[in-house]
Amino acid sequence: MRWVYDFSEGSRDMRELLGGKGANVAEMTRVLGAERVPAGFTITTEACVAYMRDGRAPDGMDEQVRKALHRLQEHAGRTLGDPSDPLLVSVRSGARESMPGMLDTVLNLGLNDRSVEGLADRTGNERFAWDSYRRFVQMFGNVVRDVEGERFEDEIKRVKRERGVQLDTDLDVDALRELTRSFQGFYDFPQDPAAQLEQAIRAVFDSWTGDRAVTYRRINRIPDDWGTAVNVQQMVFGNKGDTSGSGVAFSRDEVTGAPEPSGDFLANAQGEDVVSGVRNTRDIAELRDWQPEIHEQLTGILRTLEAHYKDMQDCEFTVEEGRLYMLQTRSAKRPAQAAVRFAVDAVGEGLLAREEAIATIDAEKLDALLHPTFDPDAAYTILAQGVAASPGAAKGAVVFTASEAVEAGERGEGVILVRPFTEADDVAGFHAAKGILTSEGGKASHAALVARGMGVPAVTGASDVEIDLATGEARVGDTVLHAGDLIAIDGTTGTLTVDDVPLVEPEVSEHFETVLAWCDELRRLGVRANADTPDDALRAREFGAEGIGLCRTEHMFLGERQQLMADVILADDEEGRRAALAKLRPLQQEDFAGLFEAMEGLPVTIRLLDPPLHEFLPHRSDVERAVERARVECSEDLVTLEHTLERVRALEEVNPMLGMRGVRLGIVYPEIYEMQVIAIARAAKAVSPAPHLEIMIPLVGYERELELMRGLVERVAHDEGLERGRDYSVGTMIELPRACFIADHIATQADFFSFGTNDLTQTALGFSRDDIEGKILSRYIDTHILDRSPFETIDTPGVGQMLRMGAWLGRQGRADLKLGICGEHGGDPDSIDFFHHSGLDYVSCSPFRVPIARVAAAQAAIADGPAI
Repeated sequence: MRWVYDFSEGSRDMRELLGGKGANVAEMTRVLGAERVPAGFTITTEACVAYMRDGRAPDGMDEQVRKALHRLQEHAGRTLGDPSDPLLVSVRSGARESMPGMLDTVLNLGLNDRSVEGLADRTGNERFAWDSYRRFVQMFGNVVRDVEGERFEDEIKRVKRERGVQLDTDLDVDALRELTRSFQGFYDFPQDPAAQLEQAIRAVFDSWTGDRAVTYRRINRIPDDWGTAVNVQQMVFGNKGDTSGSGVAFSRDEVTGAPEPSGDFLANAQGEDVVSGVRNTRDIAELRDWQPEIHEQLTGILRTLEAHYKDMQDCEFTVEEGRLYMLQTRSAKRPAQAAVRFAVDAVGEGLLAREEAIATIDAEKLDALLHPTFDPDAAYTILAQGVAASPGAAKGAVVFTASEAVEAGERGEGVILVRPFTEADDVAGFHAAKGILTSEGGKASHAALVARGMGVPAVTGASDVEIDLATGEARVGDTVLHAGDLIAIDGTTGTLTVDDVPLVEPEVSEHFETVLAWCDELRRLGVRANADTPDDALRAREFGAEGIGLCRTEHMFLGERQQLMADVILADDEEGRRAALAKLRPLQQEDFAGLFEAMEGLPVTIRLLDPPLHEFLPHRSDVERAVERARVECSEDLVTLEHTLERVRALEEVNPMLGMRGVRLGIVYPEIYEMQVIAIARAAKAVSPAPHLEIMIPLVGYERELELMRGLVERVAHDEGLERGRDYSVGTMIELPRACFIADHIATQADFFSFGTNDLTQTALGFSRDDIEGKILSRYIDTHILDRSPFETIDTPGVGQMLRMGAWLGRQGRADLKLGICGEHGGDPDSIDFFHHSGLDYVSCSPFRVPIARVAAAQAAIADGPAI
């Protein structure tokens, strides 16, 4: 089994085996030449998988590493640990998908007490040698030996304080030597370079199963069994003095997508200084002033790589004494507006075809384009200004730790995570917080990169904000912020304020409209919206919905109308129910009319009443207390209350979600559905243009149920002057396993099916959505029973196959049967791809996810190839 490949042997097509970093370094070596890319080798992801499985390195791996190191030493003309002229290497992770900051890296490996002196003599730069050694001992201790990073930082602060200096770069050789010796006292530092390399490789493997990496994979849906590759690369040094430096460069603006390079760099620094956020960086545009020739070379390389990869690139580079080296490249993680801008510009420039451009967009991230921003008319005082690191606005209570953000998120509270700089372990807090604020770092810092990837607004490098984690305070001049204080941030402008700024709904940009128009031409799935009010319907239309795929009529009976519905249910007989329904009908008709007007003739699918009865009835305990009070007070309403209690007890169900709801309600109390059909018909006749009505019977499991209810709908609609086929159609919501199994029989009574994947998932898996997500799901994911919530993305092997069977059988029963889906899965890109390949006609989702569905449907069609 082969476990190791030299960079010169790989290519970008070997991503699964070599990981993203290894494959791209190999490809970049082919494109730019070995003189521009430091040499090295990659230990495969398969080696990591074997290591995780067996708890040890796979047979033959160590020997292959030794041979690869020998080839690297011959290429470099140096030997690892040579006391006179040492070869130094970096040991970096490289998963199949980029996981910035989540996996471990060790730099300057190969230094020890002897070779550091040789490095100083060879370079004539004693400070550089000891700075590199200090960094290595610190990083090795933190990554390989699990020494807390704060121990090292506290020691650095002590030495700087004693010497009266502010920056790490101000520390002289004696200070660096003292720090190195102190750090070595924190753990048993190995002097043997071979042992250093072996331990570092295993530490990178181990980081794949670390808490922060696991959390990141959960959030970003990366499989646990992929593993990470390990890349061993010859070191080049950005910390050799004023003509050296390191940086991160994007081929286009990573926030807006504008076609100008962007990024950060630092002179006299290694790459970790740039991405860690512990030093405030310089904008990449200033590189022209620092070293014009390097700026020109870098700009040309960025253009070359973008053209080669046909995607926006994120590159790491080092300048060693005036010579530019490229360390890695990858497709840039970017926020939604940058992704959209790049797609449009790339097509305009001839870099990509429309289909290729659409494929570069992460449809799920487009949600960020639909989030609030600061009201442009609002007056507020800017407290501090930082780097606009991740767009969008957010406001919430200050928290200073990731754990506090997670706890607040679980309570449903909106918070802003405030930190001097963030670390990889903060990833769970990023996911829970509404926004991120740091006092240090730049556009390429960990906070910025992860926030952009998650679509979370972030302001970094707000240097006027002094954050004291020990006291739980953040100071800006005379203003002191404590945990719980309200702040607002604008990640598009880099603004911080303590004013309660109103947030406004975003408008779809011209670039986004262009992309959506392309998607509409390419997709084959229709996209509708789930909407119950005229406001929801109007918003759905603005976002491009082609109709309403689900109007949940029970939502029209909440609030002040709940008592009216309770009167219907609690009535003793049909006469009493009809009297109560007569009060509801004009209200429902008015609701339908508003909905139909908003849709302007587009189809509207209306689900007849489908609530568990207990949602409208008073709680039994409340009625019992009211009866007890009335008895004590001899109240006049005692008789009424006792009658109500008697009816509540009679209607009580052990499992209301599987009781008197859906079609069962219409069969037992047909006058309820009659009232709804009358309201629908009269509202439709009062509106011009009238919508095409799709009247949906819920929770059908027997064809006879649908036959009876279809007859009711046809009779009432006919009495109201509507004609089936011309004015309306009748269908059912498929949400029970039995309905999928006998779909061909049910289809003989239906004009359309709409799969209600929320309830279909509950009934197929025996999961209660309300219970499993709060109590069971996390454990199921941790133990690898599930990768994602089946209520978030369709369970394709189980629920998905039932849906496919129902769709196929349905069309066996009726060839022209219209098929849709109206569960929450209708807005999930992965599920949409499945529905496209399952032969459905449309998906329906919440209004804000309509644009996401339009893009995801187009991507599914593109991946599927041209329609035949």
